[in-house]
Amino acid sequence: VQLQASGGGLVQAGGSLRLSCAASGNIVSIDRMAWYRQRPGNQRELVAMVTNGGGTNYADPVKGRFTISSDNTKNTVFLQMDSLKPEDTAVYYCNSRLRRRGFTMVFEYWGQGTQVTVSS
Repeated sequence: VQLQASGGGLVQAGGSLRLSCAASGNIVSIDRMAWYRQRPGNQRELVAMVTNGGGTNYADPVKGRFTISSDNTKNTVFLQMDSLKPEDTAVYYCNSRLRRRGFTMVFEYWGQGTQVTVSS
């Protein structure tokens, strides 16, 4: 199983970026997909998550500015980031909890991380 993230970059404050992450491999179903970020000097933190039922949850700093969505037919999750602030600068990581064929347990996978830089 692999998670391939894309869409990071450099943007001015107030701008927008859209991140994408596609999961591929021996996947039976996905319980949830999420985005985390790690800002310089900080621990990795949850940004937003979406369950296979469509439920979403956001960290307080991004509520009202970021929107997470998914395309279950393509095992892909998106993060639309609007009204970006310099403090959103971080490496963003895609995360998935999923089930693989032949196993009953839930596996957790991480993408490679994509840099988001917001200039003031």
